Amino acid sequence: MEEATTCPKCTQANVYPDGENLVCADCAHEWPAVAAEAPAELVDDGVIRDVNGVALAHGDSVVLIKSLKLKGSATTLKMGTKITNIRIVDGDHEVDCRVDNMNVMLKAQYLRKV
Repeated sequence: MEEATTCPKCTQANVYPDGENLVCADCAHEWPAVAAEAPAELVDDGVIRDVNGVALAHGDSVVLIKSLKLKGSATTLKMGTKITNIRIVDGDHEVDCRVDNMNVMLKAQYLRKV
């Protein structure tokens, strides 16, 4: 690291490299070590967006774009599963929802707004 890098989430300087990413030891936030040249419309503005860049809000309906195996269980959520009445939450997994009578937290990058 050329200079003292701080975490963009908690602003602590306790970061370490992990492959192509930097990781904050205090809050476990990960981000790319090489600053990607993102277009102006892709700058993180705090809005949770789906795979197509459409903003998600509480109560929206979404569809899974990829089959996902749930950690700690033998259950797999199939691609194309429609999920209704989502909730946006803070954290690594931005979407809290109910699928097949289970509470599940998902990342928005695997969802498409219906």
